[in-house]
Amino acid sequence: MNEPVRVERARTAPAARQAARPEPGRTNDPERTKADILRVAEAEFGEKGLAGARIDEIAELTRTSKRMIYYYFGSKEGLYLAVLEESYRRVRDIESELHLQDLEPEDALRRLVAFTFDHHLDHENYIRLVMSENIHRGEYLAQSRRIQDLNVPAIAAIRNLLDRGVQSGLFRKGLDPVDIHASISALSFFNVSNRHTFSLIFKLDMQSKAYIAQRRENVVEMVVRFVRKL
Repeated sequence: MNEPVRVERARTAPAARQAARPEPGRTNDPERTKADILRVAEAEFGEKGLAGARIDEIAELTRTSKRMIYYYFGSKEGLYLAVLEESYRRVRDIESELHLQDLEPEDALRRLVAFTFDHHLDHENYIRLVMSENIHRGEYLAQSRRIQDLNVPAIAAIRNLLDRGVQSGLFRKGLDPVDIHASISALSFFNVSNRHTFSLIFKLDMQSKAYIAQRRENVVEMVVRFVRKL
C-alpha cells in the first residue's frame, strides 16, 4: 500500500519569511493576496485537476510568485487542499444566511433545495473540484483538519427543519438528515456534472432557461414529496 501523500504546511524558516515580502507592484496585504491566489487556483484546479494545474500559471494570474504561493500554502497539494476547504466553507457560509429556522418547515426545505440547485449550477468549478477529489478517493480532503467542522452546521440545519416538520405533523418520522443532504446534493450535482454527456445522449439543451427552471422545480418537488407524511 502506498503511503498517503502528506500536505506540507506553510514554512516558518527565515528563507520562507523572506519569501513573504510583497512582490513588485503589490501592496503588503497577505489576506488579500491569499484570497486572490485561492480564487485563481480554484479555476485552475477546477479546469485542469490537481495533476494538470500549474503553479506558474496561478502565480502569473495573481501577479505573485511560486515562492510566495509556497510560503502561504506549503506546496501545490497544500494549495489544492486549501482551495477545497475554501469551496466548502463558502457554500456553508451562504447556507447559514438562508435563515431556515425562521421559515415554516416545508418553506425552509424548499429554500434549501433551491439554493443548493442554484449554487451548483452557478459554481461549476466547485463541482469539478469535488469530482476531482473523488477521483483521488478523498485522499487530500482526508488530511483536512477543518472539513468535518465545516459541514456540521449543514446537517444540523436539516435535522432542525425535519424535527420541526415532524412535530407539526407534516413530515415523516425517522428520516436521516445526512441521507436527505445526500439526496439534495445528488439531484443538484447531476445537472452540472453530467450535463454534457446527458445532453448529447438525449438531445437536450440542459443549459436553456426553460430546462433549468423546470428541472429546478422538479428537484425541489421530489425532495419535498419524499419527506412529507403520507
